[in-house]
Amino acid sequence: MKKIQKSKKGFTLVEMVLVIAIIVILAAVLVIGITKYIAAAKAAKLSLSMHNSSIGEVNAAIASDTPLNWMGGGI
Repeated sequence: MKKIQKSKKGFTLVEMVLVIAIIVILAAVLVIGITKYIAAAKAAKLSLSMHNSSIGEVNAAIASDTPLNWMGGGI
């Protein structure tokens, strides 16, 4: 008697679990990278905001001819 070979169709459970595990690892790496990027962007935004505030204070003092008191505003 001849043995009839069945053609393999689809994926095994082990293959599916392996693919899902790889996707989860890649997603975790992506989340960590995005979190660091967002933190750096927030720090840069805060730094720029503080810089612009100090420039605005200096310009206001120049325009009004009042001396700047760096410890708490104009005199």
